[in-house]
Amino acid sequence: MRSRDASILMVPGLGNSGPDHWQTRWQTKLPTARRVDQASWDAPERFLWAEAVHAAIVASDRPVIIIAHSLGVIATVDALTSRDVQNVAGAFLVAPPEEERLLALPQVDPAFALFPSAPLPCPSVLVASRNDPYASLASSENLALDWGSKMIDAGEAGHINSESGHGPWPEGLMAFAGFLNKL
Repeated sequence: MRSRDASILMVPGLGNSGPDHWQTRWQTKLPTARRVDQASWDAPERFLWAEAVHAAIVASDRPVIIIAHSLGVIATVDALTSRDVQNVAGAFLVAPPEEERLLALPQVDPAFALFPSAPLPCPSVLVASRNDPYASLASSENLALDWGSKMIDAGEAGHINSESGHGPWPEGLMAFAGFLNKL
């Protein structure tokens, strides 16, 4: 599949993705990409976030490819596994947090810490780091198994965001292009 043949939905995590974040940079380069806006980026509520992802999927008039980061991964997986979605061609999931570590963040709705464990209804890739402060590699591997996702080990890449030095993140873009090629 080519990116121009799909609606690409960017689903950022807590605080949104700023101007230097790879999601924002990719969004400007991919002509069919748009961001899923949330009611509150700084005090997320699980049901509202998942509903926003679902609404964006339903509003798309082409096959949907989702690119989610961090807490946005959980909202995406929730939308994909708890609601009827027919037109999602794939999900590229980056740096999902670990359930216990989410509970340590007071601004995050504790309901986010109950991750869906059902296989996703579409092909997916989960990219994880060996030294992510929000998740161990082992927990990411378990999520990939639960969701039926192909796992990509990004090495020691932190939380794979601008703070960890991943502004443009060309390696991620190459992995995403390879994922698209197989859809």
